[in-house]
Amino acid sequence: MDSIDWKIITYESDRGEKPIDEFLKKQQAFTRAKIIHNIGLLRTYGNLLTMPHVKMLGSGLFELRIRGKEELRIFYCFSGSKTIYLLHAFKKKTQKTPQKEHDLALERKKQLTTI
Repeated sequence: MDSIDWKIITYESDRGEKPIDEFLKKQQAFTRAKIIHNIGLLRTYGNLLTMPHVKMLGSGLFELRIRGKEELRIFYCFSGSKTIYLLHAFKKKTQKTPQKEHDLALERKKQLTTI
C-alpha cells in the first residue's frame, strides 16, 4: 500500500464558514477525539477503508461512521488524486439517515464541481 496519506479538506462556504470545524468545536473532548481518530483512519486508508467505518451512499457520496454513545456521521467525497472533501457532519438520531442531511451533502459536493 502507498504510504502517502490522503489529503483531507473540509468544506468551506462562499462566506468562509466551515461547518465541519464548527461541528467539531461543539463536541465534548472524548467525542471530538473519536471523530479525529476516525478522520485519521480515512486519511491513512482513503478509499480502502470499509465497513464498519465507512458506508458508500451512491452518487460519489460516502459516510464516515463514528459509533458510540452518540451515532455521528460525516459525509465526504473523493476528488482528484488522493484528496477527500469532508462535506457535512451531524448526529444521527434515527435508524435511517434523514433525507435533508443527505441532500445538503450532495449540494455541497455539487458546489465543488463548479469551482
